[in-house]
Amino acid sequence: MIQLTDSEFRRLVAFVRGNFGIDLSKKRLLIEARMYAVLARKKVSSFSQYFEMVRGDRNELNAMMNRLTTNHTYFMREPRHFEFLKDVILPAQEKTNRSRSLHVWSAGCSTGEEAYTAVMVMKEYFALCPGWDYRTLATDLSTRALQSAARGVYPEESLAGLPPQWRHRYFRRQSGGCALSDEIRREVIFRQLNLMEPFPFHTPFDLIFCRNVMIYFSQEARDSLVARFRDALKPGGYLFIGHSETIPHNAMGLRYIEPSIYQKGP
Repeated sequence: MIQLTDSEFRRLVAFVRGNFGIDLSKKRLLIEARMYAVLARKKVSSFSQYFEMVRGDRNELNAMMNRLTTNHTYFMREPRHFEFLKDVILPAQEKTNRSRSLHVWSAGCSTGEEAYTAVMVMKEYFALCPGWDYRTLATDLSTRALQSAARGVYPEESLAGLPPQWRHRYFRRQSGGCALSDEIRREVIFRQLNLMEPFPFHTPFDLIFCRNVMIYFSQEARDSLVARFRDALKPGGYLFIGHSETIPHNAMGLRYIEPSIYQKGP
């Protein structure tokens, strides 16, 4: 069996941290478990040889990161965020937003449940107030996760947190799972994005979700990312992070509202 040497492990950790912000320094067993079969299939003799292949092939690099990153989520995860969206953000937007256009970004969207849940909340809220544009941008590093998100087919258990009427209204059972309706799917735009690269957006956001993503990042990468999220928000815009993640209160121009919810100052 091909061995992952200490120097190869350090090289991989440094490469992934430097290019993607993800810290794999405590993930050696995961790396070995997920990569041995790949190396055998590629018929390479060492991890070093595979690294050289990856560095010269964007598709192979994407495939490696698909294998090394975990994408687990479900609908209405951390429901307080969606309650806050419905009870605080949307009423304020309804009163003050003359353009009737909301800009929402699900960063690190995984297989799409977060973005789709946000769209369902907005669709339900604005049901009696037509004319609002709330198409949502959803990005992820993993091309595999994005392909799954765009299909919009989910196991029934991932829908458990949704209100029964939403499950009935927006999904239909089919072979292999529950298919999300086109009226929700078409409101989400999926794009691949490495969060460590410059954001290619010109319009600032009213709300950014980046939940349970930064726990995998180095501290330096987290600080840089939070600062760039702040810059990508409109004045008064909100950043939602995971409940297991923290930002220093009232730091980096973001005001602490409640656990995992921050607002950019005016």
